[in-house]
Amino acid sequence: MDDDKTPEAVQEADTAYDALRALAHLTRATHPAPDVYRILGNLKNFGNFLPQISNQLAQGLVKSLEEYDVTEYEGKDPAASVALAGEHLARAAKLAQQMGEELALAQNAIAGQGYRTAEERRQLEELRRASNDA
Repeated sequence: MDDDKTPEAVQEADTAYDALRALAHLTRATHPAPDVYRILGNLKNFGNFLPQISNQLAQGLVKSLEEYDVTEYEGKDPAASVALAGEHLARAAKLAQQMGEELALAQNAIAGQGYRTAEERRQLEELRRASNDA
């Protein structure tokens, strides 16, 4: 299927994957708490959206059995596969919600942190030394 016929939901999932993959690379670097706070603020929302997405996908699979002529290889029952996928999606939804809650707790744990750059710290130390010498 070419991009013109790729469903928008698939395209958006591809975009989300690309963004998370890039974030995985970018978070190898050291980031101060205020930046991590903002990152966690966005990531914790996956805990809200992934359960909704998982539930909607499960519902859509069930409806697809009625709307399409669904086939499966080796004569397996498509309804059984959809039911099994639904069970896995329900568990994934619960885990995603838990993940979101844990990310929110991590974010709250660092909410009060600030930082100075190495240059700002050096300047502050110089000011302190100068005021002590005066």
